[in-house]
Amino acid sequence: FFSTSPAAPSAPGWKLFGKIPLRDNPPKDSRTIQQEFEAKAGPVTGPHLQILLTHTLNVPTSPSASYLSLPASELKEAQKKKQQLKERYRQEESIATAMVIWNNEVLPNWESMRNTRRVKDLWWQGLPPSVRGKVWSLAIGNELNITPELYEIFLSRAKEKWRSFSETSSENETEDCGASLADRESSLDLIKLDISRTFPSLYIFQKGGPYHDLLHSVLGAYTCYRPDVGYVQGMSFIAAVLILNLEEADAFIAFANLLNKPCQMAFFRVDHELMLKYFAAFEVFFDENLPRLFQHFQSNTLTPDLYLIDWIFTLYSKSLPLDVACRVWDVFCRDGEEALFRTGLGILRLYQDVLLQMDFIHIAQFLSRLPDNIPAHTLFNCIASTHMISSNRRWNQVFSALMKDGIKETDRNSSPALRS
Repeated sequence: FFSTSPAAPSAPGWKLFGKIPLRDNPPKDSRTIQQEFEAKAGPVTGPHLQILLTHTLNVPTSPSASYLSLPASELKEAQKKKQQLKERYRQEESIATAMVIWNNEVLPNWESMRNTRRVKDLWWQGLPPSVRGKVWSLAIGNELNITPELYEIFLSRAKEKWRSFSETSSENETEDCGASLADRESSLDLIKLDISRTFPSLYIFQKGGPYHDLLHSVLGAYTCYRPDVGYVQGMSFIAAVLILNLEEADAFIAFANLLNKPCQMAFFRVDHELMLKYFAAFEVFFDENLPRLFQHFQSNTLTPDLYLIDWIFTLYSKSLPLDVACRVWDVFCRDGEEALFRTGLGILRLYQDVLLQMDFIHIAQFLSRLPDNIPAHTLFNCIASTHMISSNRRWNQVFSALMKDGIKETDRNSSPALRS
């Protein structure tokens, strides 16, 4: 039932996000990936653009081509498609150039170059898909010193427990990697249920898809590795994004280390006190950057927990288009937890005019289900316009001050989702 190795390279839809040469597999949105998987056909890019252009538009592509025979509406559509292909080709060339710099200059000299202005600027533009996993791994680090062998041990333990659990639900078995039977049942059911909900538009994670069992394995191994944390809803999205960019053991290592970061651990362990401090820090910069919207939220008693929890839990991978979420991850790996809250403010800035016209119910509904066509460049312009400095203090300084001062009881009671 469980596959411990990636799907065969020939499996349709396999090796996504740069695990094959760039020209053969540029970044794609979820709809494109699903269509290609179902059609069992690869994308056509790079040197095939001219053929695609001719076939798609059904018009000559030479400079001397005449469009006079086309109706005005078709001519406009043809020109639009031609422009889109040009832009895609330009982006592809830009990614190819960046890939050379990352592979030849940055990665071989990671420690000395990672914090330079040049690399940080290059990083902000979005990591080339072919190096994304490697850069994420290096940036996340491995403070837990997990090895591929350790992953195999916990994976074997998870398989054994799953096997025995499927054969019997005897209440005599009260031990499962340190968890109670009730916890085990809940965790097992939740993992199975969550996998089917993970990127539902991507068939690759659904039962029968090439990444279904792999995702199951990584999540199962983690529940045995950290029984004190167990499986929490939302983890599957984080694991899935890592699996799309890394090999299995590397994905587990990055997953465990990522969840061990203070912010992620606070949320996944539902540490109310610590979560409130993160929300309080967020509101400092919310008020600083978007005072009108902040006051509007205040007057509608709309607290950060109502939308930030879902965003932070999945590192935006559930809330944003997958390609946009990966760019958010790029910046998160570069800047740490500050980037997560800066991204939240960027989203609020992007939709500020709309949100100002809404009441509590409509704001909460809108932020819980963001538009699925958010363009990366527009969002990142909003994120870039968000300044994480308040009274000459940066995010970590504001957060540290809140950690020392503590949270007032009135602040604790202001967040409905965190009332215990």
